[in-house]
Amino acid sequence: MTGTTTSLTSTRRLGTAPRPEELDPAERYSADELAAVQFDRLQQTLRRAYDNVAVYRERFDAAGVRPEDLSSLADLAKFPFTTKHDLRDNYPFGMLAEPMSNVRRLHASSGTTGKPTVVGYTDNDLDAWSDVVARSIRAAGGRPGHMVHVAFGYGLFTGGMGAHYGAERLGCTVVPASGGMTARQVQIIEDFRPEIIMVTPSYMLTLLDEFERQGIDPRSTSLRVGIFGAEPWTEQMRVEIEERLDIDAVDIYGLSEVMGPGVAAECAETKDGLHIWEDHFYPEVIDPFTGEVLPDGSEGELVFTSLTKEALPIIRYRTKDLTRLLPGTARSMRRMAKVTGRSDDMIILRGVNVYPTQIEELVLHTQGMSPHFQLVLTREGRMDKMTVRVEARPDCPGVRRDPAATELAKGIKDGVGISTEVTVVDPDTLERSVGKLRRVVDRRDA
Repeated sequence: MTGTTTSLTSTRRLGTAPRPEELDPAERYSADELAAVQFDRLQQTLRRAYDNVAVYRERFDAAGVRPEDLSSLADLAKFPFTTKHDLRDNYPFGMLAEPMSNVRRLHASSGTTGKPTVVGYTDNDLDAWSDVVARSIRAAGGRPGHMVHVAFGYGLFTGGMGAHYGAERLGCTVVPASGGMTARQVQIIEDFRPEIIMVTPSYMLTLLDEFERQGIDPRSTSLRVGIFGAEPWTEQMRVEIEERLDIDAVDIYGLSEVMGPGVAAECAETKDGLHIWEDHFYPEVIDPFTGEVLPDGSEGELVFTSLTKEALPIIRYRTKDLTRLLPGTARSMRRMAKVTGRSDDMIILRGVNVYPTQIEELVLHTQGMSPHFQLVLTREGRMDKMTVRVEARPDCPGVRRDPAATELAKGIKDGVGISTEVTVVDPDTLERSVGKLRRVVDRRDA
């Protein structure tokens, strides 16, 4: 069977729109109905945060606002932001709004750049999380009875368990594969024959390489849908995954501070951005430098306020992710465009703004190069230098690597406007954490 880039007509794929009766009532809200639910829940969230979290009470008082000052959704802009530093400064439990006796689960970020951010969940929080992940899997084409291979990491990272319980809530059979042991994952997929896989897009490409290394045509597998998240990925990567697997590759978005995976998801029938489940999470896009709220359609930093969370209500959390808010299509709720990068990942190199996603697109267009790369920043005298370390594909021989490096360096010079050194390394050389690469390593201060 020949794979196509975005066709929804392949009999292999599951990307059909659900029937209206399969949707949650909230997915059918009118704009007025949604706004009324959001306003009521936002009032309750602000009150919960003010009454139960000392940090929020001090911040609100300092800003001269109280929960009762919210008279419209637009008034949320009067309230202060929350950042990752706030959670780290109040590590481990200073941001919780519930006593530990009501907290049923704790998750935490990896904490590779400092103390981890700790999040807690009540019974109701876990139910809501399962519901939005189930909604996300259904939007991707999943239905009760499908088998879901979960290759997100399990543990303190929210990906694995968030996907797991959401798939069970939808009525799917779950294979809790977690990350790593790539050859064994391929065997499980071959033997168990799941229709759906949930994994980081970069690890999916590693799995694809392993299928081919074992002499298995990835398009012959049982997989029909891939739900990819936990890292930004480009349309070019979607094209490659869909062509090599002949599946629907859709995006899922989340972050632990807001809930975990399932904050927003793409619908397989449109693949035109991620619908934010706005009955649970209120989005804003702001100017990352001034904090001003921008109109829908403008690119800026994504900010979320939780509407239903009990253990860890989050008010105007600055995600650092850069995107745009767009009108709803397959669902009535607004969409967020694919994340183009992070405001804290933007590299200013000799006066030029550079985002890792720009480099990714060029890497994917270079024959013999895998999408696994890392940007290493150093300083030589007064000059900043960037080295691109990129893994070769398994089928790229050593004699091809130098020409590929030269081609990529030229593409970066022509497309981005900076001179770089490109180093091609062996497959599986760059260090990974829960299936993800650390894209930027800044050694300039060192």
